[in-house]
Amino acid sequence: MNILKLIESFSNESALGGLTTKGSRRDSFSQFGKMGATAAMAALPFSMLLSQTANAQSTPTTENKESALKLALTLEYLEDEFYKAALNGSFLSAAERIIIEQISKHETAHVNLLKGALGNAAPAKPTFDFTAGGTFPDVMSNSQTFFAVAQAFEDTGVRAYKGQAGNFGDDKATLTIALQIHSVEARHASKIRRYRGLRGWITGNDEGGHPAAADAVYAGENVTTQAGFNTATVTNGSGNPTIQASAGSASFDEPLTTAQATAIASLFIQA
Repeated sequence: MNILKLIESFSNESALGGLTTKGSRRDSFSQFGKMGATAAMAALPFSMLLSQTANAQSTPTTENKESALKLALTLEYLEDEFYKAALNGSFLSAAERIIIEQISKHETAHVNLLKGALGNAAPAKPTFDFTAGGTFPDVMSNSQTFFAVAQAFEDTGVRAYKGQAGNFGDDKATLTIALQIHSVEARHASKIRRYRGLRGWITGNDEGGHPAAADAVYAGENVTTQAGFNTATVTNGSGNPTIQASAGSASFDEPLTTAQATAIASLFIQA
């Protein structure tokens, strides 16, 4: 199974802290400690595949634009199939199904839009393994595990779209497509995070609101300096520097590069 072993350590169960709202999330993710410390690159199974050096700082070219759209489509394929698989099961509650049914419709629309934009260049849909090689064995039977993985997917999508913005240059039509999807992905992420009892936004490196296995999704999100300005120094009358730093971090999302987003998605791609 050609799955990229992205996370070096899955042993920090304390990442779930006291955020359990029903049942034990520590139990749900205890298997993380069994994965071992491996981050060797497997042969990536994306048919497009995407230069590992392409990122938001690249000089925009037609190739970069196409690669950015292909990455976006692969991420949308992943989310679309993930939600469809859950809806085909019986483990979601009635309230949970309402949430996922709506998000699923959005993801299908995103797939169709991106396939239309790419035309004949659209990559084929990969075969997915939502257990990530057994890391999440109950992802399609336990709603707690399912929503934790869904959060990681949506938060990855938000950062990945931002990371590709520089590859579109002055191509307003293509950039418009990306921005239309990006904003909805952010709404999905907020909805799922709130359902899990978390804030709708990310503060620091997510304040332990994710399992250790998802560390790569939130890496770098604790940055407070934007365009040379340290947002953590803004006062809001509280005089509490911790609150200021927290707000400065939460005010902005950091981008994921092509390599980072591809690596995260590849953890769930079988072929």
